[in-house]
Amino acid sequence: MTNMKIPLKYGLLTAVGAMAWVLVVRSLVHNPNSAVHIPGTPIFFNVLQFVTIYLGLKEKEREYGDKQDFKKGIKTGVAISFVYGLAMSLFFVGVLAIVGTRWMGAEPGVQGNPTALDVAKAFAGLFISALVLGLIYSTLISFFLAKRRSEES
Repeated sequence: MTNMKIPLKYGLLTAVGAMAWVLVVRSLVHNPNSAVHIPGTPIFFNVLQFVTIYLGLKEKEREYGDKQDFKKGIKTGVAISFVYGLAMSLFFVGVLAIVGTRWMGAEPGVQGNPTALDVAKAFAGLFISALVLGLIYSTLISFFLAKRRSEES
């Protein structure tokens, strides 16, 4: 069983950074088709997730005092991404309860008034993409940070 202290810390850190981005950008840039919203948000979210997975894996190395193996790195990175995806989903449940669906009107694939199906697709897309991208980023980072067999002997 993976110690959940690091995944919780870095998953919530990623989620708080993404939440801050959403709130600041939505309050400062009112045009939902702006370059800040369309390419800026996904770029920021992905860079933030990549960096926090890297930082989480480096902290895990420091905690154990040695390089981790590839499998442990992937597990930790996916756990960070799971916490991030879950926290962001809960954040957007709150946004839907407070703001309603008006923020979704400009999202790709949503025309006009979002339906319950559009909302469900958005939540599933957010959570699943956090996990899939977390797996990809964890694999890449773990490949470069993991202990090699030649180092063990």
